[in-house]
Amino acid sequence: MSDDDLFAAAYREHYWAVSRYIARRLGGQDATVEEVAADVFVVAWRRRAELPDPALPWLYGVARNCVANSLRGAGRYRRLLDRLAHHQTVRRTQVDEGPAADDPYLWMHGALARLSEADREILRLTAWEELNISEVATVLGCGSRAAAMRLHRARGRLRAQIESLEQYRGQQAGRRQVDEDTGRQAGRQTGQQTGRYENGRLVDELEGWQR
Repeated sequence: MSDDDLFAAAYREHYWAVSRYIARRLGGQDATVEEVAADVFVVAWRRRAELPDPALPWLYGVARNCVANSLRGAGRYRRLLDRLAHHQTVRRTQVDEGPAADDPYLWMHGALARLSEADREILRLTAWEELNISEVATVLGCGSRAAAMRLHRARGRLRAQIESLEQYRGQQAGRRQVDEDTGRQAGRQTGQQTGRYENGRLVDELEGWQR
């Protein structure tokens, strides 16, 4: 097959996978996703002689750079969104008391939000794109051993964040239990005082009748 044929085959086979990769990192902004996907395949066309087999991890690597360029063009917008997402995630973790707080996806989202972008990316490549270490290395532009080490460290940091969130939730639950116990005790004391007041007033009234 010629280079043109290889490019055409890669485009037909991988366009939607590349688009999903981009959408997951841009929050599903359709117009921007289409623009970045177009940029990816413009680069792939210009470098079609370099297309490897399989082509998808290589295309993800190109998409990764194109996404970074798109975000860089927005200045600090991305970092602001990350801070807001982190704040909202932690806030939800603090206030959710129903079954949703036990949702593993909620915990995973909150833990991921606390990681660096590099850690999030390598975890997403293995979880979302389901790449193996060799393919991850191609996307990141590093050796397989370095990719495996990065993944190992990222998973360790993710576990630590999940454990931290679980510990925090346990502390919050303990505080809520103490507050509830204190509230019930205060209610009982108020009821006892009210009862004593009512009983005292009844005694006074009886003594008045007797007089």
